Amino acid sequence: MDGMQREELERLMFFEQTREKAAAGYARNPKDADNLTRWGGALLELAHFRQGQDSIDMVQDAVKKLEEALQIKPRKHDALWCLGNAHTSQGFLVTDTDKANSYFKKAARCFQQALDEEPNNELYLKALEMTEKAPSLHQELQKQLASQQVILGGGTPSPSAATSKGGKKKKQKESDFKYDVMGWIVLAVGVIAWAGLAKSSMPPPPPPSLNS
Repeated sequence: MDGMQREELERLMFFEQTREKAAAGYARNPKDADNLTRWGGALLELAHFRQGQDSIDMVQDAVKKLEEALQIKPRKHDALWCLGNAHTSQGFLVTDTDKANSYFKKAARCFQQALDEEPNNELYLKALEMTEKAPSLHQELQKQLASQQVILGGGTPSPSAATSKGGKKKKQKESDFKYDVMGWIVLAVGVIAWAGLAKSSMPPPPPPSLNS
């Protein structure tokens, strides 16, 4: 357990440093698409360490950075792939099925465009395949959250229950499950930052554990 916590802390510190370095780079050169892509990728990774509105806001910020990169280089395949991951994350962070599916469709278009630029990239192909499963996974997520609400809260909680100990436990359970689902999206995004920082002096973070 301590090893897992240490690894998570190291990853958090790495992507915080990546974000700070990208922000400084943007101040020097706002037209650097590679830097914007690294910034967006770092924000998306950091969203995995947040919960609730903080996570939603950070994912949206990542989307803005990636879209800005694509305004500079519209065919930048790694930015397209990363933006697809961001849209998939947005889909899992909303409860409304239609809205979630709209995000998943945006993600699929991004992954397809990235694949069009690099047809032999297995990572892009896998992302596109996974996005096809996203709507059913989202439905399963909502079923799990609904069942947890019934078990922990006995139905729709009252306003007072939402602030009670039981309400807090229910919200924590929902967050834990939701961010477990997000894990398969966010873990891969680190590849962007690692590749982009390979030529820098900053040491790479530990690889993500497949058992987390």
